[in-house]
Amino acid sequence: MSASAPSTTDLRATLRSGLPDRYLTPDDIAAMFGVPLETVYQWRRKRTGPPGFRIGKHLRYDPADVRAYVTQRKSACQGAA
Repeated sequence: MSASAPSTTDLRATLRSGLPDRYLTPDDIAAMFGVPLETVYQWRRKRTGPPGFRIGKHLRYDPADVRAYVTQRKSACQGAA
């Protein structure tokens, strides 16, 4: 492994400990939730996942919106129990 290789971080731990200082990619979202990338795109098409936005042709997610989505989903699950 070379010294210039990017370090791998646990995105879930990053989101728990504080918001990342960058917008998240669909790959980041898939890794964070442990789902296939295609699932992230299905969520987008069905408007059921965290809200994303486009920068040119690139899809990005605001970490604050992702955290709000998780909080909302947790509240909905606790309310249904």
